[in-house]
Amino acid sequence: MYWQNSGGEKTEATLEIALDRLDGSEIRNVVIASKSGETVNKFLELADDTKPNVVCVTHHVGFKEPGVDEMKAEKREELKDKGVEVLTTTHVLAGVARSIKNDYGGLYPAEIMAEALRTLSQGVKVAVEISIMAVDAGLVPYGEELIAVGGTGWGADTACVIRPGHSNEVFETDVLEVLCRPRES
Repeated sequence: MYWQNSGGEKTEATLEIALDRLDGSEIRNVVIASKSGETVNKFLELADDTKPNVVCVTHHVGFKEPGVDEMKAEKREELKDKGVEVLTTTHVLAGVARSIKNDYGGLYPAEIMAEALRTLSQGVKVAVEISIMAVDAGLVPYGEELIAVGGTGWGADTACVIRPGHSNEVFETDVLEVLCRPRES
């Protein structure tokens, strides 16, 4: 499915496409980008009887402002109570390289990789990135396919089937299917 535009108003439809792909498959893990937890809550609401392992990957603390965690502590606890693992850590395709770029200019390998993925869409970049982060944290099994849901700014507009590699073997990552994404990057 190709959306004409990017944006969070596609969230419910994107999550339904992810759930349709999950239905009847052997995929047991879903990784969802969500800085507030709302996209994950919407997924859980739509999932009904489907009970995959769900991992929520948030922005790292300090993403918007030094020392600030964008996900409220209450929301984090609510998601944990629902069986969702919440991962808050350095973004694998940014991290230190972004700091060097911001201070001194230039592009570094992780940033180049992120820009290349953005030619497909911001959501595809996010889906790949959060998949790698989740496998690095041990929250999803290495070598298994998963569904990753990402977006552009807020909400979700992209879903992919990915077999992530670890960050130290990033080119072992396979984007197997793009289920939906914005038509324009």
